[in-house]
Amino acid sequence: MKIHNTLTRRKEEFTPIEDGKIRMYVCGPTVYDYMHIGNARPLVVFDTFRRYMTYRGYDVKYVVNFTDVDDKIINKAIEENITTKEVSDKYIKAYMEDARDLNIDEDNTIHPRATEVMDDIIAFVKGLVDKGVAYESDGDVYFDVSKAYDYGKLSGKNIEDLISGASNRLDDKDRAKKKSPVDFALWKKTKLDGEVSWQSPWGEGRPGWHIECSTMSKKILGETIDIHAGGEDLEFPHHENEIAQSEGLNEKTFANYWMHNGMIQVDGTKMSKSLGNFFTLRDIKEEYDLGIIRFYLLTTNYRQPINFTREIIEQAKASLQRLTNAYFKLEELIENAEDKAESDEEKAMEKDLEAFKERFIEVMDDDLNTADGITVLFDMAKFINTKPDQESSREFLEKVFALYKDLFSVLGLVAKKKENSDIDVETIERLIEERNLAKKAKNYDLADKIRDDLSAMGVRIQDSRDGVKWELM
Repeated sequence: MKIHNTLTRRKEEFTPIEDGKIRMYVCGPTVYDYMHIGNARPLVVFDTFRRYMTYRGYDVKYVVNFTDVDDKIINKAIEENITTKEVSDKYIKAYMEDARDLNIDEDNTIHPRATEVMDDIIAFVKGLVDKGVAYESDGDVYFDVSKAYDYGKLSGKNIEDLISGASNRLDDKDRAKKKSPVDFALWKKTKLDGEVSWQSPWGEGRPGWHIECSTMSKKILGETIDIHAGGEDLEFPHHENEIAQSEGLNEKTFANYWMHNGMIQVDGTKMSKSLGNFFTLRDIKEEYDLGIIRFYLLTTNYRQPINFTREIIEQAKASLQRLTNAYFKLEELIENAEDKAESDEEKAMEKDLEAFKERFIEVMDDDLNTADGITVLFDMAKFINTKPDQESSREFLEKVFALYKDLFSVLGLVAKKKENSDIDVETIERLIEERNLAKKAKNYDLADKIRDDLSAMGVRIQDSRDGVKWELM
């Protein structure tokens, strides 16, 4: 397996710390609002990575945290006149509903909350202070970036440029509290009466954002982990600061591999509430099954930006239907198949099955190339639509189905029956006639395309001596 490591900016052969095991941490949401389509991409991408590595035989310990103490959560609590815990509980519940609809493997996901590890966070910060790489200033505690080894190595940022840029953004009060404008908060002094806080050696306060992830990662996965992942917007400052504080305390490499997914654009423009092109998963679910969204998110290389438009989602919906139609065709053939020995022709076709599997592994081993993985699924669907039939043995059909189900499962796809209430008989018969004309003209590519189009509509056709027969799948 080769992974594009953000830290080195090249593809590297993946070598786990411990044979057969992977420790992986993915930065989860700050739970103050409903998840949007941009939040869904890292969930789907890295869940797929986890599924694939499990398929390849690894035992994956997989962590996605919840940041449940943050300025945004406090502001939402004030706005809604409820406690910060009520805010975080509400949106964690909503998150779990959306994650299930995206077919995220929640049964094998560890979800720590920042508020559950507060003693560990305080101990982590104290350890940094004791080592002299962090300092207290009027109840706040800051990490001293000048003490970090090779700061900027993940993001490629130059520390002098960062200092210059940060200096212009600081007010006099912040400038007076920090040794350097790029030093970042590990612990924040309580400012408002009634604000959620914890007692610490530096007084009442709460943790900074970056320290939460370093602490949860260390507590659950250890001082050095195999893979740390998240959206590319987290490279700086969040992940850069995680490295600085984790390696500053533990004096060990924090993560051997860093994976970052690209951002989502809406109609070619960056998604933003201010632009009015901001879509929550709850909005999307009113019109589309989130299984379609999962499929759509896997049709593009995970490191590249991906465009979100209605037209593209409709295309994804039709494409996924073509794959699921082949799935249900196999189910039906197996149900009606005879228990008989495989024919020589079927035994020969098992080589095709092995080729599909090998090709799938080959492309997925290349930095999780799900786009080409889906292409393999389409090639296999074409095989299913043209090779197996009512005369096939149950043994052969079950071998085909076992592989197809495996590939579906690795990508986290779910086969769902299409609602056929909108079937247009006139259109179906027109397409069948166009296919007949194409075959007479020996335009077999067009004939095959029309068959696939009909399949995507949920229509199965069968050539017979009495003409073409069709039925709904």
